[in-house]
Amino acid sequence: MLSVVADAQARAELALDVDELVREGARRMLAAALEAEVAAYLAAHADQADERGHRLVVRNGHAPARSIATGAGQVEVVRPRVDDRRVDPATGERAQFQSVILPRWCRRSRKGRRGAAAAVPARAVEP
Repeated sequence: MLSVVADAQARAELALDVDELVREGARRMLAAALEAEVAAYLAAHADQADERGHRLVVRNGHAPARSIATGAGQVEVVRPRVDDRRVDPATGERAQFQSVILPRWCRRSRKGRRGAAAAVPARAVEP
């Protein structure tokens, strides 16, 4: 008979229930999409440099983690930051990176409004 030998970490990952698995998958997909969006933005502006030869648009770490209400439940998201030093010559204002996937003000997905309320069991809500 065949047997599968798994280490402790693999067993812990298999022990996740379905909801946790869905939330972890949503978190990973959102993180990958945000990283790809930032990479595309940086690549689009990679040729722009100041008089010293430094790039005007660079990565600047990550913003603090925040929770987003999604149809899969609360998902903790770490948003990559971009330092954009380009200045609009007409207005004199600095350009800013604006994520299409996850705007700064976004705290829940469109479907998260219905899903977050549906995800809370009735016994967890106290009057």
